[in-house]
Amino acid sequence: MSNTTKTGDGGNTSLYSGETVLKSDLRVEAYGTLDELDAHIGEAKHLIHDENIKQLLIDVQKDLFRVMGQLASKSVEFSNPLTEAEVEKLTASVHDFEQRVGLTGFVIPGSTAASAKLEVCRTIARRAERRIVALAQCEEVPQIILQFVNRLSDFLFIIARWLEKKENAIVYVKN
Repeated sequence: MSNTTKTGDGGNTSLYSGETVLKSDLRVEAYGTLDELDAHIGEAKHLIHDENIKQLLIDVQKDLFRVMGQLASKSVEFSNPLTEAEVEKLTASVHDFEQRVGLTGFVIPGSTAASAKLEVCRTIARRAERRIVALAQCEEVPQIILQFVNRLSDFLFIIARWLEKKENAIVYVKN
């Protein structure tokens, strides 16, 4: 099976559930932005030396595949949808790292190469969230997806701060 099908040459693409839509469709835009985020997280892992953080990011990537699958399934129910457990796990991680970091003010992002890359990931997650909200204004989107993507940007932010803290590199707006 070839990766080149030529079926998209006219500006259309097929959803996981089989429908053909324009590549500019909000649904495609939403999961395409998550695909972009996934690629950037993959790159970020090469800048991170903490194996526990790398594993957390791999877990996020696995969850992102499920979210993208759900978003790409319009007329059929996705077989492995995201659950409350994934949102709770991400929320618990955010709370855990918030305790470890102990932020005391607004942070100027990007003090290390790894934290700067995670900030890029965070902003892509925020854009994905905006695309998913736009889609939800037109079509039904499971609330769990919005919760997960919102929590994901919080997670990426606090992991960036944790990596900076480990290197004594957090820079506050007011020192």
